[in-house]
Amino acid sequence: MTTYADMWFDPKCPWAWNTSRWLLEVEQVRDVRVRFHVMSLWLLNHGREVDPWYRGWLADTLGPVRVVAAVQEKFGVAVVRDFYTALGDRIHRDKTPIGPDLYTAALSDLGLPAELAAAADVPDHDEALRRSHDEGLRPVGEDLGTPTIHVPGPDGTRNAFFGPVVTPVPRGEAAGRLWDGVLFVSATPGFYELKRGNRPRPTVS
Repeated sequence: MTTYADMWFDPKCPWAWNTSRWLLEVEQVRDVRVRFHVMSLWLLNHGREVDPWYRGWLADTLGPVRVVAAVQEKFGVAVVRDFYTALGDRIHRDKTPIGPDLYTAALSDLGLPAELAAAADVPDHDEALRRSHDEGLRPVGEDLGTPTIHVPGPDGTRNAFFGPVVTPVPRGEAAGRLWDGVLFVSATPGFYELKRGNRPRPTVS
């Protein structure tokens, strides 16, 4: 039986990008189907004290999530999957600056209306963005962020967790083994954290 996994992402986050590419690998070796949803690191950190470098990094993150929210609201969550790939390929692989040209190019890839790029600069879809953001983070805690994943738990419950944070992206059966392990430990009652220090910079692919 197919397992439906839901992942929440901010398009600019390189760690979320790696996790999303890992999940697409998992689909190839396990009976899993992934649905992607937008959340916002800008919303998550709004009003908080953060390091100046991170405040600068967050400065251009609101526009992309607003455009994703507009796409999700108008065309449904199924379209978000390919739109995230179109954005992420440009942001993380091509190092395309975040702005109108990025949005219109990604929209064009999917044949979506170019005028949706204007959503980046207006609050029209902020309510939908907030709903998606809250749905993803509420079960894991607002002190976390992206990547966040929800999968069905035992007896119809929902198993929600932050991570995994990976670099480089596991491929093939290695991706499947990581999936098996993540499900096993995250479904264990009382399990909260498994972590390594000295995290390297992400190698995106």
